[in-house]
Amino acid sequence: MATLREVKKRIRTVESTMRITKAMEMVAAANLRRAQRRVEQTRPYSAKMDEMLSHLATGSSGEITHPYFEQRPVKKKTLVVVTSDRGLCGSYNSTVIRKAMQWLEDNSAVETEIVTIGRKGNDFFDRRPWPIAGYWGDWGGALDYDRAREVVGFLTERFVDGQTDEIDLMFTQFLSTVRYNLTRERFLPVAGPEIEEGTTVHSEYIFEPSPEAIYAALMPGYAMTKMVKALAESFASEHGSRMMAMGNATTNAKEMAQTLTLDYNKARQGQITTELLEVISGAEALKG
Repeated sequence: MATLREVKKRIRTVESTMRITKAMEMVAAANLRRAQRRVEQTRPYSAKMDEMLSHLATGSSGEITHPYFEQRPVKKKTLVVVTSDRGLCGSYNSTVIRKAMQWLEDNSAVETEIVTIGRKGNDFFDRRPWPIAGYWGDWGGALDYDRAREVVGFLTERFVDGQTDEIDLMFTQFLSTVRYNLTRERFLPVAGPEIEEGTTVHSEYIFEPSPEAIYAALMPGYAMTKMVKALAESFASEHGSRMMAMGNATTNAKEMAQTLTLDYNKARQGQITTELLEVISGAEALKG
């Protein structure tokens, strides 16, 4: 059985851990508020880009010649996996990695490669047989537009040059503080917009100077928007998962400290009772 000194030392250790997890929870909450605002700003812009692309496609007589739309036989696929740089965020990283492994197994019939965004994913796949074509880490859970533009340039160049025939993004879509949805989206090639029944076709568009020139100006921004949206959603999900994990850790540490304190008080009371009985027994012995 642990001595009173050992129990008291454990109480101090648990209380120290509780202060750390509480501070990390508050930091994650502050980061989450900023990341959530970024997601709220990104989603309408992404939706508008999709709408604009759909209108232009329906108004260009169905002739889309931009390289990003090129559909070719798939001989090689690329998966972009977005994870966090740091841990202590519950099952966030393991969920993404497990889904990525499933994607790799499902596509084992063709050549595959991985592009990792986040240190946790890179550390995992660096010890696996699949090649890592590119890695971007040390984001700090914050969106960096210059680095996002660098990732987009790297991916689009590989697709246009024929180094890969299909690129998928795997990230977490932020739903709420306690919920996120693991999502896989096609990055390249861009699928032609589907015209739903009853949708008005904007055939009155006049392209100046030409549809090709307009697509050449529009598509890089479209690709950048998809990447920024995926990163913003993932970072918000990461901070939400970390806040919940640290909140649960703080609650567990508090409960453990209370249990240890109760055990300490019981043991201390027992020790005092024993000492009193010894004093009384000694006094009675002297009387005899």
